[in-house]
Amino acid sequence: MDIAKLEKQIRDKRALVGVMGMGYVGLPLARTFGGAGYRTLGFDVDPNKIRMLNAGKSYIGHIPNSEIKTLLKSKRFRATADMRELRKPDALIICVPTPLSQTRDPDMSYVESTARAIAKTLRKGQLVVLESTTYPGTTRDLLKPILEEGSGLKAGRDFFLAYSPEREDPGRVDFSTETIPKLVGGYGAASKRLAVAMYSSAISRVIPVANCEIAEAAKIVENVYRCVNIAMVNELKMLFDKMGISVWDVIDAAKTKPFGFSAFYPGPGLGGHCIPIDPFYLTWKARQYGEPTRFIELAGEINTSMPEYVINHLALALNDHKKPIHGSKILVLGLAYKKYVDDLRESPSIELIELLRERGAKVDYNDPHIPRTHKGREHDLRMKSVRITAASLKKYDAALIATDHSAYDYDMIVKNSKLVIDTRNATAGVRIGRHKIVKA
Repeated sequence: MDIAKLEKQIRDKRALVGVMGMGYVGLPLARTFGGAGYRTLGFDVDPNKIRMLNAGKSYIGHIPNSEIKTLLKSKRFRATADMRELRKPDALIICVPTPLSQTRDPDMSYVESTARAIAKTLRKGQLVVLESTTYPGTTRDLLKPILEEGSGLKAGRDFFLAYSPEREDPGRVDFSTETIPKLVGGYGAASKRLAVAMYSSAISRVIPVANCEIAEAAKIVENVYRCVNIAMVNELKMLFDKMGISVWDVIDAAKTKPFGFSAFYPGPGLGGHCIPIDPFYLTWKARQYGEPTRFIELAGEINTSMPEYVINHLALALNDHKKPIHGSKILVLGLAYKKYVDDLRESPSIELIELLRERGAKVDYNDPHIPRTHKGREHDLRMKSVRITAASLKKYDAALIATDHSAYDYDMIVKNSKLVIDTRNATAGVRIGRHKIVKA
């Protein structure tokens, strides 16, 4: 096979890039390659997403319609649900979900079904790259056999295979898909060379690593690091609360040290697709080697307990006002898992609402980025965002700040609420009505 020919196509940007999965990872990646001058084909099984994209409409808050329309007008992007077109791209990048099962084991069904779809049309000379976060060994032990058995082709000889972990962080303004350094590990030297060439032409910095397993493990380590440190400050929050010490003030004081300390902040639980899920991929893999992962499992226990901790604080605060949770009207402020985004994946706000409902509360929510909820894999709240006014706030027994969106006027919220439960230290700058605020 003429590797040099494919590499030249990539470097000359004559290669067609296919991106599988038009979600929070795949759509920004397709935008990046299209913006870099590649013809890009976006695949998804959701026909509604395909219709919206081909009409120039975005369903992701931080990607404006104008960017989709620009790509369409330039003829460098098109979306399709027709998997027969998988034969056309010279490179296929897999950006599909890797959730956990109900028993907290890896759910690889999306990767497997995508691999089987690719295998049906896989041709010689194509490059296949997995970006979905997963356990070390997935590319070699899961993806490669499906592609080879379904196509009759051999990786490294007939087609090329690589792994490059996504590092998307929706809502960031200081980094984008183009500027976040990209790790690339290949199944063999030729695969790595081609994958590095492709990403280097669209992303400012690409870091080759020795193999797929190192790239897969590096992504897991990044998220284990965050998971464990967030669990530590969540545990410290619970301790310092009993001691009458503000954990937020403690962190602000500690981070004045210019070395040896990185600030992490507590919250009502973990959200997003990465930190609540990815560490358990490594825990699952570790069991196959008979090795315990005590830090990861303890961190998971602490982080998943935080919604209950918040609700218990809310119950105590309501009790001080001679109110039970049952029958109380609660307004949850913020449904997204973090500020600035419309991303509901694994959001602790969902569990907070479900816990409140279980205890008999009447719950509404407001989120400036999420006008209504949609059905997820495990949850279907069937709610619409209510409008916040001074008058409407007075109707609730408590306002629970779950996401610290900058769009909120916290002075107005505190002034007009009977009780405010603040899980994010969002009301730190509020001076009037501080007696109404309970940190949780």
